[in-house]
Amino acid sequence: MSERSDELEAALRERLDAVHVEVEDDSHLHAGHVGAREGGGHFRALIVSGRFEGLSRVQAQRAVFDALAIEMKEWIHALSVRTLTPAQWDTRSD
Repeated sequence: MSERSDELEAALRERLDAVHVEVEDDSHLHAGHVGAREGGGHFRALIVSGRFEGLSRVQAQRAVFDALAIEMKEWIHALSVRTLTPAQWDTRSD
């Protein structure tokens, strides 16, 4: 895990009261990509939080992007997000 992944995970846990967070730094897959020549700032995240209860998928993803507004402006180039409630996490089949 990269230092940025650790930073992203900590921010998600704190700002969304997440009970489980997985962050993968996919930056190495995007080297040379327009807007991120070195490939930096590409992440995938799975976030499990009670704050997503009653929200649509779009609303939950918006909550994640709102929580990371500063990082999105400063160093995250792309972020793929999967959000689950604790109940969904407990009953997942994957």
